Amino acid sequence: MNYRQLGDSELRVSELCLGTMTFGEQNTLDDAKAQLDHAFDAGINFVDAAEMYPVPTRAETQGRTESYVGEWLSQKPRDKVVLATKIAGPGRPIPWVRNGSLAVNRANVRRAVEDSLRRLRTDYIDLYQIHWPDRYVPQFGATAYDPASERSSTPIPEQLAAFAEVIRDGKVRYLGLSNETAWGVTQFSRIAEHLGFPRPVAIQNAYSLVNRTFDSALAEASRRENVSLLAYSPLAFGLLTGKYLGGPPPGSRLARFETFGQRYRKPNVEEAVQAYVKLARAHGLTPASLALAFVRSRWFVASTILGATTLDQLDENVKSAGVVLSKEVLAEIDQIHARYPSPAP
Repeated sequence: MNYRQLGDSELRVSELCLGTMTFGEQNTLDDAKAQLDHAFDAGINFVDAAEMYPVPTRAETQGRTESYVGEWLSQKPRDKVVLATKIAGPGRPIPWVRNGSLAVNRANVRRAVEDSLRRLRTDYIDLYQIHWPDRYVPQFGATAYDPASERSSTPIPEQLAAFAEVIRDGKVRYLGLSNETAWGVTQFSRIAEHLGFPRPVAIQNAYSLVNRTFDSALAEASRRENVSLLAYSPLAFGLLTGKYLGGPPPGSRLARFETFGQRYRKPNVEEAVQAYVKLARAHGLTPASLALAFVRSRWFVASTILGATTLDQLDENVKSAGVVLSKEVLAEIDQIHARYPSPAP
C-alpha cells in the first residue's frame, strides 16, 4: 500500500480509504468490524465517516455509522488510524440532526464535533470536513448554477473561525471540504491565509470514469491551493463493476433505494459503462479494478474512497492497489471519455 500526504498537513494516508456510509443500514456491526479489520490488515490507515451516516439518512439510524467505527477504533492503536468525519450542512432536509439547525456556525460546529467524538470514542478527529457547502451550490447530479436558488448562509470567515477554535482545542487536527466548487476551494484557502486560520488540506468530491468534472477548474484550484482530492464514488455507485448492466440485481443499493444515484440514471451512462467494462475485460482486468486504478492514477487524487457491502467486494477493491494501467489502456480510456464525456456529473 502506498501513502500520500494530504495538502501541507502532517497526515499521510493510504491511497485507498475505507468509506463507511453503509455501516448501520446495509452492514451490521459485525460486518463493519470485519471490513475495518480487513482494510487495516491490508495497510489501509484511512477511514471516512459522517455524522449523518448511514445512508439513506434516517432519524432511527443517524449517527450509527460513527458508533460502529468507534467501537472498532477503541480496540486499535489510535495513532495508527487517520480518522475523518463530516458535519452536515444546510440545504438538505435532515430535521433530526440538531433539530434541523444545520448552519456551519460556531455553536453547531462545537456541538457536532462533541457528538462525533462521543460516538467515535476518541479525543480527536484527524480530518473534519464540511459535508457540503453552507451556501447554495448545485450538487449531487445538478450542474447548472441558478442565482435564484441562493439562500442566506454563514460567511466563510465565520465558518473558518469556528473550525480554528476546535483545532486550537485539540479536538480536530485538520479541516477538509466536500462537494465543493473551485470558487469555494480558493475562497476558503485565501480567506484562511489572510485571517491566520488553518487552511483546508483536502476536498472530498465525486470522481470516476463517468464523472471527471474535477479535471478542469477544480484540478487547477486543487494544485494551486495544495488541497488534495479524496475521490468518492469511484465505482459510480457500483455501476462501473458492470453488475447493473441489464438492471439492478436484487438486494443491490439501487434496487433497495430507488431515490439513490440520480446522477447515474442520465443519458449515455449505461453506454459509457458498457464501453469501460468491455475495455477492462479486453485487457484481462475486472471492471472494478480498471475503474479504481484509473482514479488512483490521477495526480490530484490523494486517496480513493472504497465503499463495499461484502468482504468479497472489499477484497477485490483492495487488490486493485496493485493494478497499474498502461499508457495504451489510459489512451483507450480517453477515447471512451471523448465519446461519453462525464455522463454522470
